[in-house]
This record gives sequence, structure tokens and C-alpha cells, in this order.
Amino acid sequence: MRVLQLIDSLEAGGAERMAVNIANALSGSVDRSYLCATRHEGLLKGAIRSDVGYLFLNRKSTFDVKALFKLTRFIKSERIAIVHAHSTSFFLACLVKVLHPTLKIVWHDHYGNSDFLEQRPTFILKIASLFFSHIYSVTSGLEQWSRSTLKTNSVSYLPNFVVGISDEVPVTVLRGDAGKRVICLANLRPQKDHLTLLRAFKTVLQQHPDWSLHCVGQDFKDAYSQSVYALATDLELDTSVFFYGSCPDTISIIQQSTLGVLSSKSEGLPLALLEYGLGGLPVVCTDVGDCHRVIKTSKNGILVIPQNQQALAEGLLYYMNHPNERMQHADRLYETISNQFSETTIVQQILQQYYAIVG
Repeated sequence: MRVLQLIDSLEAGGAERMAVNIANALSGSVDRSYLCATRHEGLLKGAIRSDVGYLFLNRKSTFDVKALFKLTRFIKSERIAIVHAHSTSFFLACLVKVLHPTLKIVWHDHYGNSDFLEQRPTFILKIASLFFSHIYSVTSGLEQWSRSTLKTNSVSYLPNFVVGISDEVPVTVLRGDAGKRVICLANLRPQKDHLTLLRAFKTVLQQHPDWSLHCVGQDFKDAYSQSVYALATDLELDTSVFFYGSCPDTISIIQQSTLGVLSSKSEGLPLALLEYGLGGLPVVCTDVGDCHRVIKTSKNGILVIPQNQQALAEGLLYYMNHPNERMQHADRLYETISNQFSETTIVQQILQQYYAIVG
């Protein structure tokens, strides 16, 4: 069995990292594992294992005929049986299936605005879902949505998983005092709600002025990122809050940090949350998406109401003021991630579904 992971870019986002993680994890379990980036390359290209077949299409438009035929030829020549399409790459996968009908398509739904599904466009997805052999949903809510809305009979919940071993080279040095750093791994997108985080951290600094906040994630140079920087300036946070852009050395960054935070308005199952836990950090996270499946309030982390700066500040302050509980919760979260969201556990589920599809 040969399987290709299809993803639009290799920028450092959650769906992109899962596509790379799955391609790498399958390399020793199937005849050949492949990954194709359709539109853009990025930082994650360097994380692809050498034994994973790689193709870049440089697709320029929705109906890029050259890219379509290039991918179809590659799939036929490499005798690929399954295309595992992530997020919006499903459309290209369906076009390839029209040209190569025996191809099986698995769609992986990473939809980040899962708390606002009533606003999700459905027309194209409903048609495309007739071509899918299976749908993976990263949250239970998305699973239910696919079952009730789309035309694919086979749907299952598949949580993200985190990889604990990496050969990344540490390059990022965090500013601020060691032992007093809060890390936020999140691209600068509105759903991540850095604005509430900045306001909450301003409150935190009134009690703990020696702590610092470190925001790591892609800057899209748009109105939202400008509003984030403007608010940081308005709140006079320039010496306490630092922005690093997209960085390749996530594990090293987590090792330099003391607390992990996510302030999102909406999520699926954020990979950053799993990475925090596996890296031994205690976490304060908004109660969105399937975060509650990972964090059990008062046992292994703190869940707070989204878009509530006071609740977020109180969560951060609790850990700053209670170091013993902070360490206990971090240990419990590590156990949760290791037992329930490990690479081995999730990849076995994927392989079972693949074999069911190809018979």
C-alpha cells in the first residue's frame, strides 16, 4: 500500500504539521509514504523524513491544469492507492479522482472554526464528499457535523497526535527571565485572539512584572497582526511581550518556557496544546473545540471562558502563585498526552482504516 498526504502548504500550521507527522510516521509502516505540497512550501519542508517521497506542485489557481496533470501522473507512476487530503486540498484530490477513478480519497477535516460551524460553506464540500472513502475529523463536533451534513458514509474522530522525538536544531533564544516565561504558539490569526491575551497579560504584570509573554507564529502582515502590535504598544507591553514570527525549533522554545497558553476563540484540537503537554508545561487554555478532551479542569490544566480577559489572567496568575500545583498539573498533562495522543496510538487507527478502504 502506498499513501500520499496532500496539503496546500508547508507553513507552520496545525494541519500542515499533522500532514508531515503522518507522512513521517507511515514511512516504516506502508510500502511507501509520500507528501505533496500543492501551493506553497515553508518551514516544515525541513521536517520531512528523507525516506518520504516528496512532490511540490506550485499550483497557481483552483483549476491549474498543469498542476492537476502533474499530480495525476505522479500518482499513477508511483502506484499510489490512497490520497489523504488535508483541509482544502480535498478539491484537487477530487479532480485527480475524476482522471484516475480507482484512487481512494481520505479527507482530513482540520476546520479551525469548529465552534462556528453554522457559518461554514457547504455546497462544494457536499459534492466532493461523494468522492471520499472516509472522513477523519479532528474534533467530535466536526465528526457529528460531517455525519449530518456530508454524503460520505464512513466518518470517524481522529485526534491530533504529537511527536516527541525531533532532530531540530535550536536556533531561537527567548528573551526575559528564565523560569518566568509564558509561551503562546499560535499563528497571528483572528481566531487565536491575541488581543484578549495581551489585555490579560497586562493584568498579570500588575502582580508579576518580571514575567514575560512570548508569541511564536506566522505573521501574515495583515490588519489583524497590525492590530495586535498596536495594542501591545498601547498597553506599553514592549518590554514584556515579544513576537518571534514562525520558528522551526518548537521543542527548544517549549524547553525555555514555564507556562503554555492558548487564548483562541475557536479551535479544533490544537497541536500546540499537545506539544505543551509533551514538553512538560502546565497550560492555561480557552474551553473551545476539543480542548476539554485533553485538559480536565483542576486536574491537569486550567480551562477558561474564551474572549474573557479576566478569566485568562486569573488562570495565569494561579499558576504563577502556586508553583507546586503548576508542577503537578504539568506532570498529569504529560501522562495524558503520552497515553492518549501518542504517535503509535493514532497511527494504528489510521492504518486500520487504510486497510479497510483498500481491502
